[in-house]
Amino acid sequence: MNRLELTGLTTGPAQVWGGIRLVPLVREQPVGGLRLHEELYSDHGHGVVDLGPRTHYASVVPHGFVADWSGEGEQSAAYGTQLGAAADSTAGNRPAPRTARLQRHRHHRMAKRRPGDRLRFLPLHLALEGYLALHFGGPAVAWEEWSRQALRDGLSPRAEDAYLGWSVRGLGDALRVFEIHPGQCGVMVYAADALAAAFVLPHPDDYRLLHPSLVEDLYGELIHQYALYGAPVPDFAARIPDGPQPWSLAALRAAARECEREWAEAHDTLFAGELLDSSYAFDRVYRMGPFTLWRFLPPFRPGGAGQHIGETITDHKGQVAYLKTFRLSEAQIRRGHLLHRLADADWRIAAAARALGTTEEEVVRRIRAAGFDSLLRARA
Repeated sequence: MNRLELTGLTTGPAQVWGGIRLVPLVREQPVGGLRLHEELYSDHGHGVVDLGPRTHYASVVPHGFVADWSGEGEQSAAYGTQLGAAADSTAGNRPAPRTARLQRHRHHRMAKRRPGDRLRFLPLHLALEGYLALHFGGPAVAWEEWSRQALRDGLSPRAEDAYLGWSVRGLGDALRVFEIHPGQCGVMVYAADALAAAFVLPHPDDYRLLHPSLVEDLYGELIHQYALYGAPVPDFAARIPDGPQPWSLAALRAAARECEREWAEAHDTLFAGELLDSSYAFDRVYRMGPFTLWRFLPPFRPGGAGQHIGETITDHKGQVAYLKTFRLSEAQIRRGHLLHRLADADWRIAAAARALGTTEEEVVRRIRAAGFDSLLRARA
C-alpha cells in the first residue's frame, strides 16, 4: 500500500462560498463494521499529550475521535459540535520541556484503547506527530559539523505552526450553510482552489454529525493566506447542451447526470490529483480487528504540486473507511526533503551536498534556513 484510493466514493457537485470550495464525497454503501464519533474536551482545546516516559507536547486538542468496531455503533450516539464565534488563533505541535507545568487536559498517547472494541485517537495529531518525528534523533555519529546539542538532543524541541479552522476565512460560513448530500461520507476542502484537506468517514450519519468539526481542525499557513487574500472561485454550474426541443424530463435528467459525471472526472484529475496520484510512506499505528489505523508521509519533492500528510483507517481489502489530511507548505516540504537527504547521507554534509548536486556551503545555508541552526557547531 503506497497510494490513497478512494474506492466506493463518488465526487458530487461542488459548492462555493467566496474562496472556499467544498466537494462532497458520497458512498453508495457505508463501510460495514466501523463507526466514528467525537469526544469533546471542556478546556477549549488546549491540551498536553503524553507520548511516553518524560515525553510530551503541548498543542491545541479540541476533540478526539473514537473508532468503534464492536458492532454496537448503530446504537451509539455520536457527539456533534456547534458552530459559533471564536477568536482567530494559531496552534503549534511543540514538544514541551520536561519541566513544563501546564494546567490543561492530559491525553495519554495519540491512540489509546478504550473498553470494548473502541480506540480513541487524536485526529491530525497522529499525522503531525509523524512529521515532527521525522529523523528526530539527529546525527548518530559525531561528525565535526554537528554541535553537542545535536548529538545529545537531536531535533528537540521541534515545532510547526498551524491555524485553527475558525481563522480560515469563509470556512465556518461555508460549513454552516452548505447542503449535506444524501449518502455523503466525506468532503474535500479547497481554499482558492488549493486542496486544503480531505475528510472521509465510514457512515453518512457519522459525517452529518462530524461535518462541523472541520472548523476545529488545523490548517497550514498557505491555506490561511489563500482564504484571506484569494479571490472568489467560480461555482459549479451544469450547462445543458443544445438539443431537440422540447426537452423531456428524462432527457434533462440524463443531461444533468452527464454534467455531474464530467465534473467528477475533471475534479479527480485536475483538483485532487496531487493527493491521489502521489506515493506515500505508510506507518501502521494500530490494528483494530479487520481495520488498521495508519499515518502517512509524502515523498517530500520540493517545487512540485501540493503534498499532504495524514491518517487513514482501511479495512482488510484496503478500502478507505476514514481519512484526514493536512496540506504542507513549501517550507515544510523543503525541511522534510533536507532531513531525508541528510539522513540518507548518514548526516555527512559533504555526502549530502553531492546527493543534492550542490556545495557544502549551500547545504549549511539550507540547514540554517530550515531553522536547524542549533544542530550546527559554531564556526569562527
